[in-house]
Amino acid sequence: MSSDYEQLDAWIDAHFDEQVRFLQELVRVPTDTPPGDNAPHAERTAELIRAWGFEAEKHAVPEQQVRDYGMQSITNLIVRRPYGQGGITLALNAHGDVVPPGDGWKHDPYGAEIEDGKLYGRAAAVSKSDFSTFSFAVRALEAVARPTKGSIELHFTYDEEFGGLLGPGWLLSQGLTRPDLMIAAGFSYEVVTAHNGCLQLEVTIQGRMAHAAVPNTGVDALQAAVFVMNALYAENSAYQEVSSRVKGISHPYLNIGRIEGGTNTNVIPGKVVLKLDRRMIPEENPAKVEARLHKVIQDATRHFNRWRGVKGADAVTSDVRRILLARAMTPLPGNQPLVGALQKHAAAVFGQIPPAVGTPLYTDVRLYGEQGIPGVIYGAGPRTVLESHAKRSDERLDLEDLRRATKVLARALADLMA
Repeated sequence: MSSDYEQLDAWIDAHFDEQVRFLQELVRVPTDTPPGDNAPHAERTAELIRAWGFEAEKHAVPEQQVRDYGMQSITNLIVRRPYGQGGITLALNAHGDVVPPGDGWKHDPYGAEIEDGKLYGRAAAVSKSDFSTFSFAVRALEAVARPTKGSIELHFTYDEEFGGLLGPGWLLSQGLTRPDLMIAAGFSYEVVTAHNGCLQLEVTIQGRMAHAAVPNTGVDALQAAVFVMNALYAENSAYQEVSSRVKGISHPYLNIGRIEGGTNTNVIPGKVVLKLDRRMIPEENPAKVEARLHKVIQDATRHFNRWRGVKGADAVTSDVRRILLARAMTPLPGNQPLVGALQKHAAAVFGQIPPAVGTPLYTDVRLYGEQGIPGVIYGAGPRTVLESHAKRSDERLDLEDLRRATKVLARALADLMA
């Protein structure tokens, strides 16, 4: 078997320039979400892989459903590679949607420029890189190991940034796939087996507008929002006393990521909208977390009204709406073959065993786990999100990490499909 591993490595080395060019083509097609017009990238992906004899099934999510969701277009791809009767079906999932580039780039965010061995561009690391890692690992497997049973599916999806429900969640809910095991896009120096959950809420605080010259004729929604924010940040401080038992995950935390309100400088704000993100450790119950946040917000609103001496029609109100609920990923017992194969080959290729850990991020893998499909997160990338510049300017991928992660995955696939 060791000669097979060496041949897999050699195939990847021989085709690595082609792999890099493939990744560059993917980075050059924007997939900013929002606005979320992702179908063109799926079309380009399908076109590029057709040259290798890979036919992609195109599963377009109905347009109205996508628009109601807040995006413009989603076409998810499934590439099925059947090898024979028996064996397992293993899915490899990477997402193509990304947050907009933002400011501060020294490199063209869609130029896919290479400098000092690094490829720069939005989604270079998260996770168009693993469109290429997974594809070329499968190509190497088929060229060298030639599996005779089981099958592999490539799932290229476009709804990770909004929560995954119209990405992998849609493929699973429509009965379009049911793998036995899965690997999702990740980084090269750890095998992720668990992750945080995420609850996002929109809080609308309604007061009454007034001219700034006669402020007593209005009720200041922004001042009430300060009460609510102080209460939420007090909760956040308390979370630091709660620890997860999962290695790699520390404690829950809360962030108020967006504030909207007011109409002009000389007007008492009549309405303020807060959008908050609450990360939940795997041990937490999402229903209890959400109920607690509702109580904190309503208690703070009542506190403001008492402090301000307003009641009845003059009282400020707070309305809370859930934007997103992504449940935590917890390890399923059947994931051990994945962990074992990836750790074994990463030790050989990278010279160190990647730890099996949790991550404070949340991902689409949870959607497979909720269907009873064991999965892990592993792919091409640096040791940390911070190092990759994901969701920041000058996102980058070290091409040596791409090469070596592809070898790890090809070797692991050879073991798993045997």
